[in-house]
Amino acid sequence: MRRLFENLTSTSHWTKRQCEAVEQPDRDVNEAIASSSLAGLPPGVIRRLIDGAILRDVGAGHTTHREGDPPFAELVVRGLIRGYVSAPNGRTMSIRYCRPGALMGIPTLFNQSAPRAHGNTTALVDSRILQLHSPAVRELAERDIRVTGALLREASARVAEYIKEIEASSFATIRQRLARHLLDIAAEQQVGERLAARASQQELAGAIGTVREVVVRILRDMRREGLVHTSRGTVLLLDPARLDAETYAHQG
Repeated sequence: MRRLFENLTSTSHWTKRQCEAVEQPDRDVNEAIASSSLAGLPPGVIRRLIDGAILRDVGAGHTTHREGDPPFAELVVRGLIRGYVSAPNGRTMSIRYCRPGALMGIPTLFNQSAPRAHGNTTALVDSRILQLHSPAVRELAERDIRVTGALLREASARVAEYIKEIEASSFATIRQRLARHLLDIAAEQQVGERLAARASQQELAGAIGTVREVVVRILRDMRREGLVHTSRGTVLLLDPARLDAETYAHQG
């Protein structure tokens, strides 16, 4: 397999910086595959799926896809990627946070009525993505029932995840709501590598339906656990991946 290492230097387009031919996927790629919906596919099928794939390093704060972009299929190897939609007034709504092992863009390959990206993806921390060759993935899915099954498992997992997001609006604990809200507003306000939620404790309390005293207590616990650092009007996210793991979507 030929694999290329590239860095992202533009906020809206991939830009090639460095290439290297490699015979086999490294440990990080293998671990990401093993924790994805592709796990369990025979090695020969995996080799065909990743043949010609490109391994890309993405800096924190860089946008890799925008709404309307062509179909794509990618695997998160390292880091944390936010998937979201944008309103005309600039406001955004998070759809998904993608950790290592997450497949992205699969629905764009098979949506015949609108074969394009329906949202945006941005790296919240320095990340690594394996970009699969979209036509090859689509072709394999059409003629190999094992690949079809893997992608159906992926689609089913996404539906379950979106249902869980709806559940979260009613069933998430206050701490889970705060973790998600901090991620959302920090991502929306992100400039460069720094992930900081600029909001007062009273504003945070109002947004998640509680009182300031509860937010103060939870932030104190999160600070003690090394998740955040707080200052007046700002919550700095020290470990976004661990904070994401705190959200309702990753419980149970």
